Amino acid sequence: MSSRLIFCCFTFALISNGSSWAQAPDSEQLRIATFQVDATPPLGSPLCDAAVPPAKEIVDPLSARGIVLLGSGRPIVLCAVDWVGIANGGNDAWRKVLAAAANTSPDRVVVQTLHQHDAPGCDFEAEEILAAHGLSGRMFPVEFARDTIARAAEACRAALAHPVAVTHIGLGRGKVERVASSRRPMGADGKVKFIRWSGNNPPEVRAEPEGTIDPDVRIVSFWNGDRPLAALSYYATHPMSVYGQGGVSSDFVGLARAMRETALPGVALIHFDGAGGDVTAGKYNGGTPADRRGLAERLAAGMKRAWDATKKVPIRPQDVEWRTTPVSLPLGNNLQSESALLHNIDSQRLNVVYRVRAAIDLAWIHRIKSGHKILLACLRLGPAYVLHMPGELSVEYQLAAQKFRSQSFVAMAAYGDYGPGYVCMSAHYSQGGYEPTASRVGPGVEQVLMGGIKELLK
Repeated sequence: MSSRLIFCCFTFALISNGSSWAQAPDSEQLRIATFQVDATPPLGSPLCDAAVPPAKEIVDPLSARGIVLLGSGRPIVLCAVDWVGIANGGNDAWRKVLAAAANTSPDRVVVQTLHQHDAPGCDFEAEEILAAHGLSGRMFPVEFARDTIARAAEACRAALAHPVAVTHIGLGRGKVERVASSRRPMGADGKVKFIRWSGNNPPEVRAEPEGTIDPDVRIVSFWNGDRPLAALSYYATHPMSVYGQGGVSSDFVGLARAMRETALPGVALIHFDGAGGDVTAGKYNGGTPADRRGLAERLAAGMKRAWDATKKVPIRPQDVEWRTTPVSLPLGNNLQSESALLHNIDSQRLNVVYRVRAAIDLAWIHRIKSGHKILLACLRLGPAYVLHMPGELSVEYQLAAQKFRSQSFVAMAAYGDYGPGYVCMSAHYSQGGYEPTASRVGPGVEQVLMGGIKELLK
């Protein structure tokens, strides 16, 4: 069977009503549809926004997967893509096209990535800048990206012809052993002691404690009576093990997902990366294929624990609510001036990765200066709340959200609009480490996002 064959089944939808909760009439029936398309780039494609070697082999295929929830007002689409990031105009394009396919509006569509580094990105605004300077296609395979969006939309549209009624949701949590660890081991002076990368760290760095992580994977599942239809999983970590060698792969998170697909045939499995901006597998990963397999097996074991611990509750359309709140994010203090970025884009002396990075920064600056706001979103399914957030959030945002509603089931999907890059806590900017230096937003972002999260969860 071709890896580009579009898979369609089931369907699911919600209601969006600006910044206020909205509920469906009792007469509607909740239904779900799922869709999936191949998202594997052609050989030779730039990967990770040109930060790693281009694709020289396909280790395992990438996919874009989503659900549509129907029967609780206008449809809501949730989509997860095995790419490094979908930013700015790229995220807008995905949401606009999927919204048209599902007969809804873009504010009822979220598109998140799993952030594998041996995968392409997508930012049409940065591409426009690069194209104007003779660098078109150097950041990501542009036509392939447009084709993938179109195929995902067609799969979404086709899935809507085969919705299945949803009678229950299931909620489960499972601990994941020996996968995640903080990238920011702290010293006695309150500063970052080491940067713990995703792999190949020296022994003294790997020996540091796990640090601040969320050890649990969470699963939200949809059921028709005793029949499971779909399962959405959420786990916070950078998903890299073997990477940066040109081998396209969904990495250990994709392998774990595939292991669970084998165990749950006929169930649509969609994985979301949580707030893993400052979390990696670096304590447990030596960068070998055996390490990748071990990480995948341990994540899959955590997913199984969450599945086995699942508690089902009846769900009605009026138990489903969708909420969004727009936020303006502050520009990062470390961003160069527009003139300096333009100089870097044109500089023949710079490696292409730095020229691409300058275009990405410039696209973000233009977006913020235009007054653009990013939508934060929350889906309530009975007693469960699922937040959809932008950028590479520090895990502290996820932990804080769970604390805000400590008596509820709270999951988070980050890596939505990838434009802001790393989204740190305010304290991180004075503590050092990698994340603050790579962020496109400033310390005021914590107050903005925490306010947004509280608004969505209240």
